[in-house]
Amino acid sequence: MKSYIFLSLAIIFEVFGTLLLPISQNFTKLLPTLGLIFGYVISFYFLTFALKTIPIAVVYASWAGLGVFLIAVFGKLIFNEPLSWQIILGLTLIVIGVVIVNSFSTSEIPD
Repeated sequence: MKSYIFLSLAIIFEVFGTLLLPISQNFTKLLPTLGLIFGYVISFYFLTFALKTIPIAVVYASWAGLGVFLIAVFGKLIFNEPLSWQIILGLTLIVIGVVIVNSFSTSEIPD
């Protein structure tokens, strides 16, 4: 369970960093650039702890899939980016895929 907390934190910091990419304006704005670097570094740091007990395929599918989903949602809410029904369907399928991967992953790496 602790590994899934680390995975959740990794996802949160990855989303934080990614949301700062457009605000950094191609790395020309110092504070957003430092914030996104911090977000990515901390995200990878927490990923290493998640990988201690969760297989890499499950970790990466969850991290990438939920990251894409959350970025799309926050992109709509913060940057008013369009979400067509096709995008919503695709994002829904990503979430379903992450749930399936996590539900049927019985192998855990021993501590």
